[in-house]
Order: sequence, then C-alpha cells, then structure tokens
Amino acid sequence: MEHRRPLIAGNWKMYKTPDEAAETARQLVERVAGVTDVDIMIAPTFTALAPVFKVIQNSPVALGAQNLFWENEGAYTGEISAAMLKSVGCRYCIIGHSERRQYFGETDETVNKKIQAAIQVGLKPVFCVGETEKERESEQTLSVLDKQVKKGLEGLVSDQLDMLVIAYEPVWAIGTGKTANDAQAQEVHQFIRSLVEKNFGNALSDSIRILYGGSAKPDNIAGLMSMPDIDGGLVGGASLDAESFSKIVKYKN
Repeated sequence: MEHRRPLIAGNWKMYKTPDEAAETARQLVERVAGVTDVDIMIAPTFTALAPVFKVIQNSPVALGAQNLFWENEGAYTGEISAAMLKSVGCRYCIIGHSERRQYFGETDETVNKKIQAAIQVGLKPVFCVGETEKERESEQTLSVLDKQVKKGLEGLVSDQLDMLVIAYEPVWAIGTGKTANDAQAQEVHQFIRSLVEKNFGNALSDSIRILYGGSAKPDNIAGLMSMPDIDGGLVGGASLDAESFSKIVKYKN
C-alpha cells in the first residue's frame, strides 16, 4: 500500500489579529513554496479566516477553522456554521479539541453532531481525541480513546469518512512541553487505527490519516513521523511562527 500523504496542520488558537495572521500566513507561504509531498493547513481565529484565505489561496497551504456549530443557521448567538466556514475558503475544521472539551463543555455527542455537519458541506473534520494525565496514570488511555472514537463517529458509515482526519492529542502533553515519546505515540496511533478498522473496515483504516497533537516541534517531528501509524501533526505553539512551522512542514529535508 502506498503510504498515506502526510498532513501538517497548525492550530493558531486565540492568537493573532487579522493583520498579524495574514502576515504570518504570507511568511509561511514564502517558506513552503516548493513543498509538494506534504499537505499543509493553518487554522486561524474566525475573524482572520477571510484575510488569511486571500493570502494563501494560490499556495500549497489550506485553510481550516477551529470549531463550528452543527446547525446550518438560526438563533444561535456567537456560533458559526459549516457552510459559513466553507464560504470563506475553509477546507478543514478542527472538532473536539481538548480545550473545547475542557473549557466549553464539548462532549462526544456534540463532537458527533459537528463531524456530521462538517461532512455534509464537504469540510474535512480534524477529529481530536486524547486522554488527560490522570486518565493516563490510571491506565485508562485505551478505554477513553475507544469511547471517544465510537461515540464521536456514531451513526456514520465508512463512505462518509473518507475526508476524516483523526488527531491524537495526549492532553497531558499540550502546552506543557511534555511530549509522548515516539514509541508511546505510535502505540496509541496503532490502537486508534485498529478501532477504525474494527468499526469501519480495512479500507478506511488503511487510508485514514492520524495526526499527533501533543507539543510537536521542529526537533521532535522527524522521529514521530518515522512511526508507521503517525501521518502528520496538529501543531499548536510552534505553528504561530512561520519559520518554526515551515521547519516542521519540511521535516523530510
């Protein structure tokens, strides 16, 4: 089987005004101009989506959003729909990020509705799963992931999931500077792939991209990417700087 095409995605979280985001995007486009063997995505804040899209639209960099709401429209103050994101140029949307689960009451059920909403309009969901430090220490990692994957993808069939990307985020490694070592990350990625196989069959488990999302940086990305079941990274802090993010994108060089 041909290996899955890597995806390096940057989650800019709540940083950068529209002008700052557009400038960082411009610097990134310059630095990754020759890259053809890796898919690249950046997810700025909602207010920066349109200006960033103007900068990246004819480049190898794709636009992503950090969240969406599952209804198409309506009286949902402060929310944004999948169709709205698509209309400003988004191709991806991060769904179920651990910070959304931790601070904003995101549950496996709401994640499921959001994934369905994204798929309906042709947005690629980047579906985040992962365990907390407490869950890891009490050896619950695999049961937590089993539940998140099952419930997050409930009611979906494999043909609907060819656009899906899964991101494994060990919550204990986000923003803490701790990183799962290559073997720890590989073990969990392999387990997630086996869950996809069990629930949706071989073809999807072979083709689905599973990204590592726990403090990926220029100096640890090559080791992670050498693992057979790691197909890219969902990068937080290191994606805010065009220079460091482009080094992660060019990990093969």
